[in-house]
Amino acid sequence: MTDYFAGDDRTNRERMLAGDLYIADDPDSERLAQRGLALADAYHRAVVAGEPDSRSILEELLGSLGEGAHLKPPVFVDYGENIHVGARTFANYNLTMLDVATITIGQDCQIGPNVQLLTPTHPVDPQPRRDKLEAAEPITIGDNVWLGGGVIVCPGVTIGENSVIGAGSVVTRDIPANVVAVGNPARVLREI
Repeated sequence: MTDYFAGDDRTNRERMLAGDLYIADDPDSERLAQRGLALADAYHRAVVAGEPDSRSILEELLGSLGEGAHLKPPVFVDYGENIHVGARTFANYNLTMLDVATITIGQDCQIGPNVQLLTPTHPVDPQPRRDKLEAAEPITIGDNVWLGGGVIVCPGVTIGENSVIGAGSVVTRDIPANVVAVGNPARVLREI
């Protein structure tokens, strides 16, 4: 087996956070993933029970949560701490945010149900696949973006402000500001 990390004394978590290839076996990452899972579950249960402090659980889960932002549970994360949500953003049920890399969601965004924001990547070369190598690229969503239900945003994508992504679209590359994009892969239909 090839030693991809010869001469690199960083932990797999340090490689992951740098956006480099890593193996997902770091004990700190596992501890933080368990924390994220527990907080997401606690948030869900608190909202269902009508507990007035449910927002504080979401604030603890995420890296930052803007004033007036609301994410309807259940919310699914890898860690939570790498997610930043702008003020007044709303997300409907079943938002999945795999935040191996940073996910930034702007202000005043509307996110439909079952949306997936996916930062992890995997090599396509057969040898690294056998070694279970992974990497990640950040996702950035500008202000006042609408993501329709079931949208999937792939690693490394930036969606410009005021854009609308149609339901069921798979966003594989950057989308400019002020456009409507739809499809798999998502393509710009028109300017707004």
